[in-house]
Amino acid sequence: MTKKIVRKHPLAIRWFHWFNFPVLGIMIWSGLLIYWANDVYKIGFGDRTLLKFFPDSFYKALNVPFRLSEGMAYHFIFMWLFFLNGIAYVLYTIISGEWRSLVPNRRSFKEAWQVLLHDVRIRKTAPPVQGKYNSAQKIAYTAIIIMGIGSVLTGLAIYKPVQLEWLCTLFGGYKMARILHFALTIGYVLFFLIHIIQVLLAGWNNFRAMITGFEVKKINEEPPVDEPEK
Repeated sequence: MTKKIVRKHPLAIRWFHWFNFPVLGIMIWSGLLIYWANDVYKIGFGDRTLLKFFPDSFYKALNVPFRLSEGMAYHFIFMWLFFLNGIAYVLYTIISGEWRSLVPNRRSFKEAWQVLLHDVRIRKTAPPVQGKYNSAQKIAYTAIIIMGIGSVLTGLAIYKPVQLEWLCTLFGGYKMARILHFALTIGYVLFFLIHIIQVLLAGWNNFRAMITGFEVKKINEEPPVDEPEK
């Protein structure tokens, strides 16, 4: 068995990925500063609360300050970086043709289920090789682009509900736009956690490819067949 270095991720993809990682992290952190100033969301019915995302004990234990203006300042600055990086990423994937390896097809959901069963150790045999990204990754990466568009639009709707009344109305009003924006943030956090777990499971070779652009593949070499003597 021999090893071969093959190209996997172009420089642009790596740049968009690593640039977006801290920007999205700051967006989530600054968004929490804004939310903590008015933490209205909970899970329950009527006057009964089953779960509050951040109970009073959380604020007391961590001594969380209510830094609304600071959170809004960071959020709006890094929102533009998030938006411009996302636009550049989408344009690059379209122009370069990278979208062909990212967009799921009609078989992707079935294949993604097989990937999930294999990852949780229910299915023993690994799914067939599906190109640069498996079907679960295609669905996840496509969904994160759609979520990014949703975050920008709902964010603008709650940032300028009067000037962009048509956009706010499109999302069902200010309260609904804020709920959707908050729900998308939860989606990002879940994506982060799952993505990090997947990277750990995939191993160093996969992580190194996102840094250097190359990965090491093992290639089975069959022994040469002796030709019969004439």
